[in-house]
Amino acid sequence: QAQLVESGGGLVQQGGSLRLPCAVSGISLRYHAIGWFYQAPGKVREAISCISDVQERTAYSDSVKGRFTISGDNARNTVYLQMDSLIPEDTGVYYCAVLPSNDFGKMCGIGGIAYWGQGTQVTVSS
Repeated sequence: QAQLVESGGGLVQQGGSLRLPCAVSGISLRYHAIGWFYQAPGKVREAISCISDVQERTAYSDSVKGRFTISGDNARNTVYLQMDSLIPEDTGVYYCAVLPSNDFGKMCGIGGIAYWGQGTQVTVSS
């Protein structure tokens, strides 16, 4: 059974940066794809970035493309989300999750996910 723990959230000013680690246990990133998801207050959870096993492929939503970077460290079994040029609209709770398939196409989705982290809050002030 997989367990995921996000950290690194906090309060940051517009234009600032944060790096969110997602520490994974119970499974190996060599065999599983991971996605980052975001939920704004009062909104549905949506996928923003995903990375395949052994980090061969990545994908980003249009809202974060060019500003966020996803990466993985197999030795630490950790996936990172580097968030730059943050804007107030990025405020919300960020979750990582094990994707049900390594073949996520152009972008991963929220369906079929069995393992989620508890989330970390990111607040961007203007």
